[in-house]
Parts: sequence; structure tokens; C-alpha cells
Amino acid sequence: MTTTTTSRPRPAAVVLTPSAEERVAKLMAQAPEDAIGVKLSTPRRGCSGLAYSVDYVTEESPMDEKIETPGGVFYIDAASVLYLIGSTMDWQEDDFTAGFVFNNPNAKGACGCGESFTV
Repeated sequence: MTTTTTSRPRPAAVVLTPSAEERVAKLMAQAPEDAIGVKLSTPRRGCSGLAYSVDYVTEESPMDEKIETPGGVFYIDAASVLYLIGSTMDWQEDDFTAGFVFNNPNAKGACGCGESFTV
């Protein structure tokens, strides 16, 4: 008797809303020539400890999470994945501000200005 094990693809650590996917597409349309995608990381910064950082990436790291979006490849820094599992990333714009907004169930607190968070 042979047993067959099937594995299903695991869900992405971060879900991008359609608005965030559109923004990634716009960023990639304006990207430097050597950019292969956009990468989310959580460097130590700010008064709460960690901050969200979205930057162009020019080289793929095999440890990073890779998410294919209609507008380009979105990477999540391998060292940041544990802080971001289950998060939703949105792009919001109004008359005064524009930026990525994160709904992160792992964040236990944030600074008053919203620039950094703690887990």
C-alpha cells in the first residue's frame, strides 16, 4: 500500500489588498532599471522598536518570501516574516497623506505617530 502525501501551498505571510497591488504595479513601472521587485522589511527603528520599510530590491534572496502580484514581484524579508504573519497591507491616499497601511495582528503596540510598532 502506497501513501500519497499532497501538500497544499501555504498562504502568503502578508495579504496585499487590490489597492496595495496597484501601488506595487505603479512602483514597478517607475522602478530603477535593475529593480526586480519591491521588498517589505521591518528594521529596528522608531520609539516602539520596529518599523515598516518598503524598498526596491535588485537581487533575490532565496530566504525571502516571494509573492507574485499582477504588477510585479513583492518580497518579504526573511527576518521579518515572523513579525508579519497574518498581516494585511493596504495603500491609502487622501488629500493630505499617502502610504502603505498595515493591519498586523502581531503588533502589541505602536508609537503615537504610527511610525513604529512592537511585538
